Amino acid sequence: MSAFKAFVAALSVLLFAGPAAAQDSTASSYKIVSRIAGPDGGWDLLDVDSVRGRLYVARRGGVMAVDLATSAVTTDLVKGSQGHGALVIPGTSRVIATNGGNGTAVMFEGATGQIIATLTVGTKPDAIAFDPATKTIWVMNPGSGDISVIDPVAAKVIDTVTVEGSLELAAADGEGRLYVNVEDKNDLAVIDTRSRKLIERFALASCDGPTGLAYAPDVKLILSACKNGVAKITAADGHEVARLAVGPRPDGALYDIDRHLAFVPSGGDGTLSIISLSPIPKVIGVVATAKGARTAALDTSTGRIYLPSAKFASPVGNARPSVIPGSFEILVVAPVPSLP
Repeated sequence: MSAFKAFVAALSVLLFAGPAAAQDSTASSYKIVSRIAGPDGGWDLLDVDSVRGRLYVARRGGVMAVDLATSAVTTDLVKGSQGHGALVIPGTSRVIATNGGNGTAVMFEGATGQIIATLTVGTKPDAIAFDPATKTIWVMNPGSGDISVIDPVAAKVIDTVTVEGSLELAAADGEGRLYVNVEDKNDLAVIDTRSRKLIERFALASCDGPTGLAYAPDVKLILSACKNGVAKITAADGHEVARLAVGPRPDGALYDIDRHLAFVPSGGDGTLSIISLSPIPKVIGVVATAKGARTAALDTSTGRIYLPSAKFASPVGNARPSVIPGSFEILVVAPVPSLP
């Protein structure tokens, strides 16, 4: 083998390193440190209020809240219909949640659940993102293929941006761009948040069903988590930087800027992939979580990651596996100081 071919082969290994890749000391210092039991029922996206120590989980019947200091659970802080997204509004004590069942977004006080406003958005609203550049909230509506733009101060919808496609998670770069995964088109939509217009679409080659998305502002890279077990790393201009193997069926992605690490929770095999994006993106470790633990939220003050999960019974025939009653819990994964 020539020296050039050897270099290409080595680079290929780095760019498609899988969960079996050797773990370094940073990766091995993450582990499950506790579990928080909760009531039965479906769940989706979640968020942490790091200032007040509160966790909010979008669930089928509404929003569940957790006091992270005591692990006390409030089952239905706010009632809802097929809850999908929950987002703590930065700089406030308020939370906004989406209801896929009735096409609304509900803004409420995080401590009490007092409803501030119920807003009509698009069809089957799902993920929510905050844009620091315009201080607006963006609700992805996969049923209607558009995004509802909300002024959180006025508590009203101020615009609708047409994108087309089944919109999944989104992340803002803080400079006037919002990146949105489009699950059924296998591409990434780029929105100008100041003009509120779709400006570009990037194809995500080898990514089947992009869902979770995280933006790393320090290295200006975008991570799209794909249902076929790929983490696609792209630059702001859309070109591929790396393609990494993670677990199947992820539905979330996180970036911890303080620790310079990205995380992809995969419900298909019950793993949390830990990814370093610099200098060369690579999977540096895997934490065994639980099957079904496909979404996650990061507490930026502690580095802890919260993953809802449950135990599933063996499927019968072609039926989907059912959740075992009484098994719902939130896994708490934390960075643990490495031994000297």
